[in-house]
Amino acid sequence: MLINRAYKFRMYPNEKEQEIINKTIGCSRFVYNYMLSLKKKNSTLSTYDLIKEIPNLVKNNTFLKEVDSCSLRCAIFDLDNGFKKYYQRECGYPKYKKKGVKDCYRTNYIKSEYKGTTYENIKVDLQKGVIKLPKIKEIKIRGYRKLEKIKGRIINATIEHIANKYYVSVCVEEEIKEEVKVSQNAVGIDLGVKSLVVTSDGEYYGNPDYLKKYEKKIKGLQKGLSRKEKGSKNYYKIKNKIQEVYRKLQNARRKMNEEIVSKIIKNNDIIVTEDLSINKMLKEAN
Repeated sequence: MLINRAYKFRMYPNEKEQEIINKTIGCSRFVYNYMLSLKKKNSTLSTYDLIKEIPNLVKNNTFLKEVDSCSLRCAIFDLDNGFKKYYQRECGYPKYKKKGVKDCYRTNYIKSEYKGTTYENIKVDLQKGVIKLPKIKEIKIRGYRKLEKIKGRIINATIEHIANKYYVSVCVEEEIKEEVKVSQNAVGIDLGVKSLVVTSDGEYYGNPDYLKKYEKKIKGLQKGLSRKEKGSKNYYKIKNKIQEVYRKLQNARRKMNEEIVSKIIKNNDIIVTEDLSINKMLKEAN
């Protein structure tokens, strides 16, 4: 069975590499917003129509030539996914991207051969602790120290800039052996508000106190941010601190969810949950 798995690493780019990454993030945001404007004017434009606009856009904006061309196409695919979710009523109408909010870009893996030599635009070497990305030779990375190499086929890489830190998530297609088990233990789970998860066995999994600590810190920083002049150095200084706390809160929640899921899966063969439509419930409540 084939599955997609993401490996996230912390990157340590030098000043020149940071400049290239930040430019690519800005250019991807520029293309996304430009194509969104076209879609607003003419909703019948397809993804292929928008991709055909890239050459003219690059011709009129030469700074787009300085970054990975694949990242520009991926920005259009991201916009297309946003519209698909909107039409399926999974989220609202796509909005313009803002600088400092989810600063990231994605690039697809490309492999080619020339005169007997194989070229790859994305390559991870865990022995050296580096990753090769388009327009950038090698960047130092850290993570998965016990892993010798990434198995499977690389699909894409997503580069993020969060609170003056850089991360890369490498999506890989891996093949795993599917084990056939005879079901014995079964459990039903209910997602709640006060308690995060309640099982039919009477176990309650609540939100730990340390999450409230992060939420309280974010509230205090946001209060301080509202008192600063927008665009000033102190404004962005506090904004970076907020992003850092949000990152820690996100990691803490992810770890907590993984622990809950691991415990439930380890002790049960069948897991049953209620199929709820939150959007419909909110509409009915209103």
